[in-house]
Amino acid sequence: MNCEVKHALHCAVLLAWIVCFAYFCGVFTEPAEGTVPESPVASYGLIWTICLYLLRFTALLVLPQCLCNLCGLMMFNAFREKVQLKAAPLLSPFVCFRVVTKGNFPLLVKENIDANMKTCFDAGMENFIFEVVTDKAINLPPNPRVREVVVPTAYRTKSGAKFKARALQYCLEDDVNILQPTDWIVHLDEETLLTTNAICGILNFCEDGKHQFGQGVITYANGDIVNWLTTLSDSFRVADDMGKLRFQFKLFHKPLFGWKGSYVVTQVEAERDVSYDHGMEGSIAEDCFFSMVAMKHGYTFDFIEGEMHEKSPFTMWDFLQQRKRWLQGILLTVHSSKIAVVHKALLALSLYAWATMPLTSLQVFLCPLFPLPRCLPFDFLLSFVGALNLYMYYFRSCEVILSQVP
Repeated sequence: MNCEVKHALHCAVLLAWIVCFAYFCGVFTEPAEGTVPESPVASYGLIWTICLYLLRFTALLVLPQCLCNLCGLMMFNAFREKVQLKAAPLLSPFVCFRVVTKGNFPLLVKENIDANMKTCFDAGMENFIFEVVTDKAINLPPNPRVREVVVPTAYRTKSGAKFKARALQYCLEDDVNILQPTDWIVHLDEETLLTTNAICGILNFCEDGKHQFGQGVITYANGDIVNWLTTLSDSFRVADDMGKLRFQFKLFHKPLFGWKGSYVVTQVEAERDVSYDHGMEGSIAEDCFFSMVAMKHGYTFDFIEGEMHEKSPFTMWDFLQQRKRWLQGILLTVHSSKIAVVHKALLALSLYAWATMPLTSLQVFLCPLFPLPRCLPFDFLLSFVGALNLYMYYFRSCEVILSQVP
């Protein structure tokens, strides 16, 4: 099957799944007589009735995100097989692939730099360098296309930024930066692997030059899978990139729900203007905070075709610690006085939906035990939220499992 047929089938299955899920949840059928109380207050008491309704409404905090995911997954083909270059790579702008690391795994960094450089050459790329920004010296082999930048322990930003934000800001200082304002930076994690499709997508984005920031899809099930549970859990993030991320960048050219910290493409002049120097509140989820400030400054974003490869956390403890850091960082971003409500409203809804998920998930048990009077539109929206989120796990998890079949 070609990619258009695959996409058509995917859209049909998605819509059918949403309707079937609503049907099996009883949205379109009348409850048996006597099973639903006419007055919840009389049956459950005022306090408990309020709690039940609050849980129902809280579950809809994620509705804007779900609608964007639905539109993104249906409007744009997720099965494109090859990204075509729009211009000769020899004429493309200069690109710096910037890898930020603590320096704890020097061998991994060296191996991935070699692998990514080979991919660049295979794609016909010429105007590029790799820049490794590290807290500890890695002592990379001399190479005219590789620059190692060690962040001095004494370095302090003006606002006291910490962690990765501090390292990223150090690269932008006048006496450290070697890039021209019109050059481009591609931010990678130390385990990120490029693909030819991603390079072609990046070159097309840079050559186009209409937008200052861009991002594409990252997948996590490439090569040997170390931890199936964390990898399958991250399959939702891939579907989220193909849905919400793509939709917000293609239609609005704004990071309405934020963005990730890897596979980030920025123009040097714009990145230096926005900067990563935003104090402690911009140091935990520096990527998310950066995107909000960039949107406030009026910069525009676009989606980049082509995927990059990364690995999911190897243990559940690392997985939970990663999510904890994201939650804390996005919380600081949402509550920051530096960002107007109009810019962070949808991000805030997404955050609060994520934070309250353990409570809203209780409805699976509470709804049968404490039924409430029916409201078709409201009940359908609740089932839609559940159906779409389940589909997004299923959509990418099947591909993960099939990719491991010999």
